[in-house]
Parts: sequence; C-alpha cells; structure tokens
Amino acid sequence: MDIDGVMVPANSWRRPEILDDGFPAFGPKATEALQKIISSTGAGIVLTTSHKSRYTPKEWRGIFKKRGISVNSIKRLPENTLQLNRRDELVKWFNTNPFHDNFIIIDDDKSLNELPQFLKNRLLLTSGSVGLTEYQAEEALRLIERESHELA
Repeated sequence: MDIDGVMVPANSWRRPEILDDGFPAFGPKATEALQKIISSTGAGIVLTTSHKSRYTPKEWRGIFKKRGISVNSIKRLPENTLQLNRRDELVKWFNTNPFHDNFIIIDDDKSLNELPQFLKNRLLLTSGSVGLTEYQAEEALRLIERESHELA
C-alpha cells in the first residue's frame, strides 16, 4: 500500500496537516475506507510508499493508530536503493518473495497499469488528489472475495 495519494490526498494547492509525529494526517474518508477493509478481512499492510524506510514497523503501527486505524500487522518493502520505479519495485519484490496469500495493491501510481496481469488483477488504483474512497473499499472487498474463491 502506498500512502501519498491513497491515505493522504496529493493536492498541490494545499499542504497536508502534519501531526506531532511528523507525518501528515490521513484523509478522514481514506481512514474509514481502509479501516473497513482491515476490519472486514483481517488484512495486514505491506507498505510500498517512498516513506517506508523513514519509520520502523513499530513506528508505522503508531502512525496508523494515531490516525484511527487498527492494523493487524505492518511490513514494508526493502529500501529502494536501486531507485526503481514503483512498478519495477513491486515486480522485483513479488519475484523474490513468493506471495501465496490473498492480497490487493492500493496505489495511485498510474505506471502500475503496466504490471504483469497476475498483479494488475489485484490493483486498486486511487485518484491521487482524492485518495482511497468508500466505493474503492467495497471494490477492494470484492477483489479479495474473488481472489479467496480462486485460491480455494
């Protein structure tokens, strides 16, 4: 999951509110939508955001908690030392970390439309200026349900 453009709307005309932990506040609608996905599925989070290495998983857990989201687990992709674009970073990670669980990718990066079909089928692309919405939470739940039937 990405943060900018998913949990924090990326609007160039308005700076996001920074909370006392030094990280931007999440949009209230995105917060509700993500909590719905987590509460309905028990999902954990794998962070793909460019901010992923700025904080430890424990600190990330605190960031989410402070913003009203109870997370079951938080992991993160390794630091992007090769400066890969998001698409290539995800493909590399999935190729080196066989992932057999049900998952979705939530991001606003349009380059992810070029993901291999196996990953693109699990992509929930948000509008960067809006972030994650209630409608997309419902779509995510449908994707997860579809994938769980295919894995069974």
